[in-house]
Amino acid sequence: MTHLSSPSDALVFFGATGDLAHKKIFPALQAMVKQGQLKVPVIGVAKAGWNLEQLRARAHDSLEKYGGVDPVAFEKLIGLLRYVDGDYQDAATFVALRKELKDSRHPAHYLAIPPALFETVVEQLAQSNCARGARVIVEKPFGHDLASARDLNRVLLTAFDETAIFRIDHYLGKRPVNNLVVFRFYNAFVEAFWNRNYIDSVQITMAEDFGVQGRGGFYDQTGAIRDVIQNHLFQVLSNLAMEPPVRNDSESVRDEKVKVLKAIPSIAVEDLVRGQFRGYRDEPGVAKDSQIETFAALKLAVDSWRWKGVPFYIRAGKCLPVTCTEIMARLRKPPTLIPDSVLKENHLRLRLSPEITIAMGMMSLAPGEAVSLQTGEMVASRFPCADETDAYERLLGAAMEGESTMFAREDYVEEAWRIVDPVLKKSPPIFRYDSKTWGPAEVERVTPPGGWSNPTVSPEVTAVKAA
Repeated sequence: MTHLSSPSDALVFFGATGDLAHKKIFPALQAMVKQGQLKVPVIGVAKAGWNLEQLRARAHDSLEKYGGVDPVAFEKLIGLLRYVDGDYQDAATFVALRKELKDSRHPAHYLAIPPALFETVVEQLAQSNCARGARVIVEKPFGHDLASARDLNRVLLTAFDETAIFRIDHYLGKRPVNNLVVFRFYNAFVEAFWNRNYIDSVQITMAEDFGVQGRGGFYDQTGAIRDVIQNHLFQVLSNLAMEPPVRNDSESVRDEKVKVLKAIPSIAVEDLVRGQFRGYRDEPGVAKDSQIETFAALKLAVDSWRWKGVPFYIRAGKCLPVTCTEIMARLRKPPTLIPDSVLKENHLRLRLSPEITIAMGMMSLAPGEAVSLQTGEMVASRFPCADETDAYERLLGAAMEGESTMFAREDYVEEAWRIVDPVLKKSPPIFRYDSKTWGPAEVERVTPPGGWSNPTVSPEVTAVKAA
């Protein structure tokens, strides 16, 4: 196992007939072809009794439903497509794959399959000589808890070096998430107040106005903490709290993200509130006595030099009033002669979706003759948000080039599980809440100073989303 610097000369994706491939991968592949990023063979592997023509038809159907068929790019894509049909437990499947790879020396193997199959596929790749000189791209979740995450890492490392492992979380491919790093480190004025001396508290909200959308069987084994907080929102937190990397290479960037997680103590039971929307237990695939959370609010500390003493609050849930992901950083109140009850704190509001917004909240003189104050926002930027197809295109292209900045490293994954694992094992109580509310009443126990900032979505953004 050696460090691989050459671009991948083939893309193999397991689970080629599955739902993820249909909704996300084929649109991303066509976009990569259109951009000139994908010119190597693309080999689908699945156990479906299909042939190559059926896979091509599936790709066409995928693009018709999710993004549109580009005639020129699609013709190039189907020209690159290959197909191997067979059972992942059958060595003959991987002999056929090795034959289909022909003279490829640096394939990228994308495991768009259930985690239970990872070990089988990785072992077969190693035994069939398909892993030599290769990369492996692993779809989240990266385990179910700390122990299973370590087991998964052990399995991957039996056949691949850590530098050849790309743990893909589509959230890290989103431009708004990466824009947080640009905002912090490419604007000199931010550094002046982005620390414990000026920031009073930080809250991150990821709200969804819909339920489990037919994914009850999956969701009832997962829950909000495992589904979005432990991965997506910890990545957002890392981008907010990290120190500037000393170099611009991927390892230097990822080193700083790991340091953030190392500074976070494991979450205490009293700092977590779990909720479940009424009606969840009636969803197909959900247990009638389910104790899985569809909402979670938690408080944590980042005990670093920059953030010691500043509480961070994270909230995520389904069937909330809006679909929106937003960060609210409240600044400490300045010392003035005005009564504290009149003075509102300044804030920085960063919205990641459905549109991207950077806004500063501040006090100003209200209109009229009387001397009175008002609050307002100065909006620095507001523009549409990139979708997940762009994220997959970006991530698959980066993995094939060996650029690992946007992928979770082994130590990062294990630190993230260390933070949430103990409290999940204690199974704190579940509180019910009504749809279209901001969670159960008990969330008051885990509330930022000054209360939660509940995002609202403007009518024009809602109209664009519906269109």
